[in-house]
Amino acid sequence: MPKNNNRQGRIDEEFRKELSQIISFELKEPSVTGMVSVTRVKVTPDLKFAKVSVSILNSKNVKETMEGLKKSAGYLRSELAKRINLRNTPELVFELDESLEYGARIDSIINDLKKNSKRGE
Repeated sequence: MPKNNNRQGRIDEEFRKELSQIISFELKEPSVTGMVSVTRVKVTPDLKFAKVSVSILNSKNVKETMEGLKKSAGYLRSELAKRINLRNTPELVFELDESLEYGARIDSIINDLKKNSKRGE
């Protein structure tokens, strides 16, 4: 069983790398704006679906960018099929990963607290 988990992890990571490349350098969808980074890909064991977590920074409209990614899913899937040699290429399901944004917000709160505590000394 552990061998299969290892393979699953390699597939997930390979998909993440390739999708990052394609989205960053080859995707010509005008509604996808800002810096889109693929934070995680989780492929189902039957290789039917891949849940793609993306983080979007500096986008004009995050919702529009997500719609653009969903619209481009077919193109992205066919590009993945050319690059990754698997029997089936999973259908891509995009979801917004807000953990980076959340982390940045916590950092700024901590920095504010530090500044305020120095003033209070």
